[in-house]
Amino acid sequence: MTEYEHHDYDVLIIGAGGAGLRAAIEAKQRGLRVGIVTKSLLGKAHTVMAEGGMAAAMGNVYPEDNWQVHFRDTMRGGKMLNNYRMAELHAKEAPDRVYELEQWGALFDRTKDGKILQRDFGGHRYARLAHVGDRTGLELIRTLQQKVVSMGTDVFMECKVLRLVHDSAGRIAGAVAYWRPTGEFVTFRAKAVILATGGVGKSWKFTSNSWESTGDGHAMALWAGAELIDMECIQFHPTGMVWPLSVRGLLVTEGVRGDGGVLKNSNGERFMFNYVADMFRAETAESEEEADKWYADHSAGRRPPDLLPRDEVARAINNEVKSGRGTPHGGVYLDIGSRRSAEYIRRRLPSMYHQFMELAGVDITREMMEIGPTCHYIMGGVKVDADTAATRVEGLYAAGEVAGGMHGANRLGGNSLSDLVVFGRRAGTAAADYIEGGGGPVDFATGEVDAAIAEALAPFTREGGESPYDIQRDLQEMMQANVGIIRNGAELEDALVQLDGTFTERVANVTVTGGRAYNPGWNLATDLPSMITVSKTVTRGAIGREESRGGHTREDFPKASAEFGTFNLAHRVSGGTYEGEFSVARSPLLTMPDELKALLEEAK
Repeated sequence: MTEYEHHDYDVLIIGAGGAGLRAAIEAKQRGLRVGIVTKSLLGKAHTVMAEGGMAAAMGNVYPEDNWQVHFRDTMRGGKMLNNYRMAELHAKEAPDRVYELEQWGALFDRTKDGKILQRDFGGHRYARLAHVGDRTGLELIRTLQQKVVSMGTDVFMECKVLRLVHDSAGRIAGAVAYWRPTGEFVTFRAKAVILATGGVGKSWKFTSNSWESTGDGHAMALWAGAELIDMECIQFHPTGMVWPLSVRGLLVTEGVRGDGGVLKNSNGERFMFNYVADMFRAETAESEEEADKWYADHSAGRRPPDLLPRDEVARAINNEVKSGRGTPHGGVYLDIGSRRSAEYIRRRLPSMYHQFMELAGVDITREMMEIGPTCHYIMGGVKVDADTAATRVEGLYAAGEVAGGMHGANRLGGNSLSDLVVFGRRAGTAAADYIEGGGGPVDFATGEVDAAIAEALAPFTREGGESPYDIQRDLQEMMQANVGIIRNGAELEDALVQLDGTFTERVANVTVTGGRAYNPGWNLATDLPSMITVSKTVTRGAIGREESRGGHTREDFPKASAEFGTFNLAHRVSGGTYEGEFSVARSPLLTMPDELKALLEEAK
């Protein structure tokens, strides 16, 4: 192996979002040497885009709220495809993680009596989202990164990890990466590796995800021998900006609807009332206030239909647009200006106010927003043990959006931020336990390092290949059209043929020019193997799940199937590469204890 810059750690954490930072704190508190590698800059993780709040059943607004209700909401929101144990641990531990952040300096909004304020969000029976205006993710990252820095943790910024590296016994031994500013390679040896790399949204044309979200962690875990589950379950957030085109897909927080905003079509109708069951319709209501009261009185205290789970709202918006009742730019309207005072909006939703004013020239205190579904979150990810966040590959752990199981077929808003800190902590604890118990690699597979570097450098030596930008554009358009919010078998099969054939060949023949330093074309070329890997697993999962459930909608199988509700779809790949042979198999759900089953039967 050629000599490269090298670092040794007990725990290597890939990703500096909420899950990665929380894992680092836990491992560091155990006296371990911890290194964090981030593709971007510290403080720039996609976690900052989670604006509305973090869900935790603290009962500060509704004293009757508790972990059992939160567990029930999460399981129902996930259409029972969740790993029940993850949902249980999350519901039980989320309040402690919120109070922990408060102790570390997070400045949450407050009730009149000084408690942490909690707001309504879709799919939650009670107002349970602790928040900081509409900048909650930013506050979470600020708090955690200050804690990490104060502990003296090493952070490697603008460092792109290419591959995980094994030892001769098949355990994870570290990773190989390169510095984005210089193009120089660097290796990391570690006794345990925690993946906290976030999502996959940049494989779709319209997405709220930032440039980092190319599915690196999902792909690296799969190549290293781990399994991915539920990859077909992609959440299209119902409210992304649709105009101007330069910011299409940019997230509009669910907090707008949580604070009273309502959805309207081009006819000025609050169409969400038409998408609830017949017994919950309020067709005879003469005003919005009467409709809201009717719905509350006839739906056992549930939130207004504008706050139904995200998958249901996104499908409703999609149907309104397809039925010709959309806005001029292909969305629907979100109205809060007619329902709340300008002072209230600017105080509660400062980021949304400035976002629309500066980017779209829309004053949301007086005008309606044009919004529509945008690829936002993947429920699927690396299959992990609920209690330890461990994968099937010894020495490898995963937490946050890169891990599958917690959210089932659909994530409830606000569950992502609490998911990060609950399972980030558990991953850090488990990695420390593993190391203290004598776990860790015996050597470092230098051959894997050389192969990864050779693959990364190959685009510079090819002639007659394609630009990575052309491949990315075509991939995004194809995934948006064929594997988007509404799917059918013919389009999915066509997508798979393209992915296994044309796109695999194009990625294998990508060409870049120039040097390695500050070369965005090369950076994208190293992202494409991850993007194509994720796209293949999502498409295979969507073909295999012949039903509609949560974030996965098949128009040729429009109803949920009892049979398909008993298993996850688990993916593996042979050969450790995007060009390898992909396989998918049914993985039975864990058997839920009777006492938790009883909770799901309550208050239906």
